[in-house]
Amino acid sequence: MNFKLSTKEKFAQIELEETSLSANMTAELDNLLSECVKMPEKNIVLSLKPVIEVAPEAALVLLDWQSRFYELKQSFVLCELSGQLENRWDEDGILEQLNTTPTLSEAWDIVQMEEIERELFSDYDEEG
Repeated sequence: MNFKLSTKEKFAQIELEETSLSANMTAELDNLLSECVKMPEKNIVLSLKPVIEVAPEAALVLLDWQSRFYELKQSFVLCELSGQLENRWDEDGILEQLNTTPTLSEAWDIVQMEEIERELFSDYDEEG
């Protein structure tokens, strides 16, 4: 699986360089995200810009990681979905379960907002 990984202050950005996430790439995707959880920049922005097809197995991995990241109080945002992929996931009921944004800039905003929310709720929990 070809991808580009870059780190920012609050998150790691993964840009997939594939047009398809096939079933045989599922283990690679799972391993990549497993490694990302260990990074200092715990939040992940995953750009799917060139991707037009995702195997059901790979979609399930993304759904699973969405839950795992939030259990760990980390953000996981998918961005730049192609219209074709967005429509397919909407039909399959997957889109509503994922944190997605149309642009990379909006994904960054989501990460920052969720960081602020977690900080505020942490302060509130400590007071209560």
